[in-house]
Amino acid sequence: MGRRSRGRRLQQQQQQQQRPGSAEDGGKRNGAGWEGGYPEIVKENKLFEHYYQELKIVPEGEWDQFMGALREPLPATLRITGYKSHAKEILHCLKNKYFKELEDLEVDGQKVEVPQPLSWYPEELAWHTNLSRKILRKSPQLEKFHQFLVSETESGNISRQEAVSMIPPLLLNAHPHHKILDMCAAPGSKTTQLIEMLHADMNVPFPEGFVIANDVDNRRCYLLVHQAKRLGSPCIMVVNHDASCIPRLQVDVNGRKEILFYDRILCDVPCSGDGTMRKNVDVWKKWSALNSLQLHGLQLRIATRGAEQLVEGGRMVYSTCSLNPIEDEAVIASLLEKSEGALELADVSSELPGLKWVPGLSQWKVMTKDGQWFTSWDDVPHNRHTQIRPTMFPPKDPEKLQAMHLERCLRILPHHQNTGGFFVAVLVKKASMPWNKRPPKLQGELAEPRAPVPPSPAEPMAGCTSDTSELESKLAPGISDTGAVERAENMDSSGSKRDGVCGPPPSKKMKLFGFKEDPFVFIPEDDPLFPPIQKFYALDPSFPKTNLLTRTTEGKKRQLYMVSKELRNVLLNNSERMKVINTGIKVWCRNNSGEEFDCAFRLAQEGIYTLYPFINSRIITVSIEDVQVLLTQENPFFRKLSSEAYSQVKDMAKGSVVLKYEPDPTKPDTLQCPIVLCGWRGKASVRTFVPRNERLHYLRMMGLEVPVGKKREGAAAAPGAASPAEPEDGPGAASPAEPEHGPGAGSPAEPEVGAGAEQEAGPDASSGGDPAEAGLPR
Repeated sequence: MGRRSRGRRLQQQQQQQQRPGSAEDGGKRNGAGWEGGYPEIVKENKLFEHYYQELKIVPEGEWDQFMGALREPLPATLRITGYKSHAKEILHCLKNKYFKELEDLEVDGQKVEVPQPLSWYPEELAWHTNLSRKILRKSPQLEKFHQFLVSETESGNISRQEAVSMIPPLLLNAHPHHKILDMCAAPGSKTTQLIEMLHADMNVPFPEGFVIANDVDNRRCYLLVHQAKRLGSPCIMVVNHDASCIPRLQVDVNGRKEILFYDRILCDVPCSGDGTMRKNVDVWKKWSALNSLQLHGLQLRIATRGAEQLVEGGRMVYSTCSLNPIEDEAVIASLLEKSEGALELADVSSELPGLKWVPGLSQWKVMTKDGQWFTSWDDVPHNRHTQIRPTMFPPKDPEKLQAMHLERCLRILPHHQNTGGFFVAVLVKKASMPWNKRPPKLQGELAEPRAPVPPSPAEPMAGCTSDTSELESKLAPGISDTGAVERAENMDSSGSKRDGVCGPPPSKKMKLFGFKEDPFVFIPEDDPLFPPIQKFYALDPSFPKTNLLTRTTEGKKRQLYMVSKELRNVLLNNSERMKVINTGIKVWCRNNSGEEFDCAFRLAQEGIYTLYPFINSRIITVSIEDVQVLLTQENPFFRKLSSEAYSQVKDMAKGSVVLKYEPDPTKPDTLQCPIVLCGWRGKASVRTFVPRNERLHYLRMMGLEVPVGKKREGAAAAPGAASPAEPEDGPGAASPAEPEHGPGAGSPAEPEVGAGAEQEAGPDASSGGDPAEAGLPR
């Protein structure tokens, strides 16, 4: 076999040398393509140009600029995570260090433009530059800046997100008390914006609101988990459903079950994506009018389902990255028409000053795949009725069309502010949807079939009702959705399941797909596990211990997670209706030998900002110099700390500690944001248990840059890096027995372990192990 392999390799080398243009032009094919021999994609599509010129989506005289912008690569954009208290420090670091280093820099003969803030994004928290991702990754001059972006992104302090993608969450105008549904959430950049809005006040660890982020693709849900986990919020739940028939949930309100209606709904639907041509160049050759015709029905069903679950007075944002009116205005017009006045388009023209947009279309035509045009449903031949539907055309009645105010929709064109193409519409709910205004079914009465509705390709809930009771429990005329009470609460199987255990839905009610998830088990109030924790950390009496959960019903509880009171309510009352992929934030991890330290559980950095307001013991106040020592040295002895920190730690018992830095306003040159770190007090030394990227982040904020080479070296070189016997995040760090994304974050490669599986493991796994084995300071 070896001889044959060598022979084939030699033959391939000879053929490569004989190819014209292989060596002479540096691997390019006759100079006509990229390196590596791949032909360059031609950014031309005559049918695309003909279609949009005919629809007049671009203002007169701007077509050439529009097409020219589409052929240019999309500029890189980044957003600073707004809810963290050190957002201003990151912004200061970017503007005064990294952006200054880019001045007068040239890469491949191209002058690097210093990044500029997006004029319409609040507080200068979003920036764009002409640097493409390819240049950022490949250029040696930009290596430090690229490493900064990668590291800060992993820490959750920066999100690399397309500019137009930031618009829908801003127009949603969410507040900390709002219940929010993100219907098609993956990969999660908009979801993270919504989480930031919930945590606008960092002094409130548990906002009243929450985000339920849904996606139909099971694998993409885990990507969504990874994105959301970076922000460390107890108010996010990731679920896995078809958005067009996402189940209606119940919550317990003063002992009775009521239907959950959302204050804000983000409806960023699947689309043909022809507004993304600048980054997805495949769209140039794959574009067809058929794509939009095939997606229209699904988009309308998703938008209708969202409108059904919106509370009266609530706001829903519908958005696509498509420029096609079949996916945009046609969906909105059809939804407004069937709502019979229950919905209306909001005028948001003044909500994002600085954003350039053009009004929505009020007239459009429909084109088939082969270029045939139709101006109304009456013109469509019978053999086309399966492909083209009446909801794809604008309303015939001029008065009805005018009353819709389709001009309030926002169309973002690429050449106006050097972005991608985008469409967004903001809907406000004024009353219940017409099909929800029928008399309620009496308790115990047999379900009657739903009254017939005029046929429509996007009839709400057509063919995919996952919970029949929601269609049977109609509301009385004039009664608002918010007053709806589900009468069939006793019909649940809740009596047959253990109290506080929220498992995945049974296969009878829902087809299980993807990876099996472990149950969510809330800690009982009388659980003997909690009092030692409460005593050791002197937890405040207001600590919501009923919100603690684990992911196992048997054996030792190895990880403790926390959710907000409102999400607990959702979990306990809907375990049979929905498939939850992930919720909660890790706050404590078990040490196998923890009993000798008076407490079996150590603090987890992931949830420390949520937990810290309730902790009254084990807190060491440190100076900025102490923080630097703790993050750059492996196990510093007590004597290396400041005298104030030394006096606090020397008489403290061994075990988990909180290290708190408070900024000094009289020293403006020092770090001006508070820092809370998890640590371990050993026999004669103390150390921090902070993930590597988070360590690097804090060091950067203090003006210390760790060389790139050192990051790749072992424990001796990287500041505070994990020792060979200890996982990077300290005891209880992620291991093959514990997926690192917290509860419900199983990876596709580990379906048996499942999400957040609580399995028995060695000392270096979720247990935390013995201090001598796990690299704990003695």
